[in-house]
Amino acid sequence: MGDVVQNYQIVEARILDGNYKDIPMSVEYGKFAFRPNSSLLEVGDKIFVTIDVRPDGVVTAYFTDHDRSKVLWYLTGLFVVSILWMAKFKGFRALTALGISFWIILGYVIPHILGGEDPVRVSLIGSGLLLVSTLYITYGWNIKTHSAVMSILIVLVITGVLSLVFVKAARLSGFGDENALFLVQAASSTINLQGLLLGGMIIGALGVLDDLVTSQVASSFELFKADPQATVHEIYRSVMRIGQDHVAATVNTLVLAYTGASLPLLLLFALGESDINYLINVEFMAEEIVRALVGSIGLMAAVPISSLISAYAAKHASKMGSWYHFLGGDGGESHHHH
Repeated sequence: MGDVVQNYQIVEARILDGNYKDIPMSVEYGKFAFRPNSSLLEVGDKIFVTIDVRPDGVVTAYFTDHDRSKVLWYLTGLFVVSILWMAKFKGFRALTALGISFWIILGYVIPHILGGEDPVRVSLIGSGLLLVSTLYITYGWNIKTHSAVMSILIVLVITGVLSLVFVKAARLSGFGDENALFLVQAASSTINLQGLLLGGMIIGALGVLDDLVTSQVASSFELFKADPQATVHEIYRSVMRIGQDHVAATVNTLVLAYTGASLPLLLLFALGESDINYLINVEFMAEEIVRALVGSIGLMAAVPISSLISAYAAKHASKMGSWYHFLGGDGGESHHHH
């Protein structure tokens, strides 16, 4: 293949399920696509194959990918054991919330977008469901959680508006990702890819906001518990100082995460010695830049918003009378990262 030399194999594979179950077939590996020479097939390997019938009636099988199910299940088991060992019952609640999150995404968000509904509206509703279910299951029904939910909802609206403004201003169509092209061809209904891009930004921001906002809210309640005479302003200033350090680290993590995801493409452009001005204007890169910067601005907005709401709630929670018990009290223990 060009100047690249690689080994290829012709192996005999026994089909394990489907219409051709238990029929041995010849499969070529590494002849028509780039494969690492260090990863050759061995006897006993499980693989996925695509079976096709040619016009002359000959049945052919093509290598699709390796079967990684066993490794992924082992890793999932290790993850579950680790979080249960570290966080005990809170870890169980976090895992339950994680399961519900997948259920909402797979059972609501994806089917409704594929059904042709507005991706932004679907993503906003899905984010609200994710927010309410995950936070209340993980942290319980209390004023701390109410403060976090209210803060995140406000920040999500800000993030959504910023995403809409800059996606429109930068004339991003949503076609920057090649997967979008496959989606348009495969979907039975018309999908608004620009709306899908916006929806992805909103849902992506939610995951980072969860950690930051709950930490800010927990800090407010802990500071008030340590000094009940502190004013709302004093609690707010102290929590803001904590948030400034937190957001600085989180923004850096966010930008590095998006850069890491785009690293192969960056290397490809570097090999072509592309001009930096052209590079940032390629739609795929522009999408990632807008996504990272809008998400970072949302994080920065989350710090003062969550700090103010939680400082006020911590100071005045005990003055709510009968509402204090109806809203679940202040949650007792502090909310730490999960």
